[in-house]
Amino acid sequence: MKKIIITGGTGRFGQILKSHKTKYQLFFPTKKQLDILNFKKSEKFLKKLKPNYIIHLAGLSRPMKIHDKQIEKSIDLNIIGTSNITKLSSKFNIKLVYFSTNYVYPGVKGNYKEQDPLLPVNNYAWSKLGGESAVQLYKNSLILRVCMTEKPFVHKKAFTNVKTNFIYHEDVIPILFKLINQRGIINLGGKTQSVYNFAVKENNNVKKIFLKKKPNIGIPINSSMNLTKLDKILKKRKK
Repeated sequence: MKKIIITGGTGRFGQILKSHKTKYQLFFPTKKQLDILNFKKSEKFLKKLKPNYIIHLAGLSRPMKIHDKQIEKSIDLNIIGTSNITKLSSKFNIKLVYFSTNYVYPGVKGNYKEQDPLLPVNNYAWSKLGGESAVQLYKNSLILRVCMTEKPFVHKKAFTNVKTNFIYHEDVIPILFKLINQRGIINLGGKTQSVYNFAVKENNNVKKIFLKKKPNIGIPINSSMNLTKLDKILKKRKK
């Protein structure tokens, strides 16, 4: 049975992943066992366990404002931490799967393909792209630009004019394990639609709100991704 280490296993997605049954042997190390900012400690842990894969979830996400107020924390966790994991993956020849975000795209016209130019709209996205830069140097890797969220939708209001590809955490998991042996970059998400249309399917009480376009707003109007590459790999996809 092949071994997979999950970094950031205490996060929202990691917690759901723990309950998923798979043919792989999953390990969710604590920060004491594997600290992405402590290279030597992480090196010792990986050398002992000898995993076949690392799914790198650890990092800083919400609240978005923290990436403006504490840039050092954003840099440490999302860029330096990811760089450490990449270096260790390379050293021990471990397949690395990195969870990035659709926010690395400009977020203006939508339908972005994996090879399209990138222009992050906020510091969070810049920090994730910084992580991507390290992972790109390591050929035995997969970067997933994911647009996922919790179920049920956590907010009471949702934008009617913001388009994206939201997919729930639990729906990402079976796709993840079908992609785990791929390399390169793959967009991963659901149907392109407004945030409101996505949210209201599960909760009729979600209220409509409208995002006003203004300079440096930090939220992409249309960060939807082209999923053609994903569809070809999976062969079939529910629309």
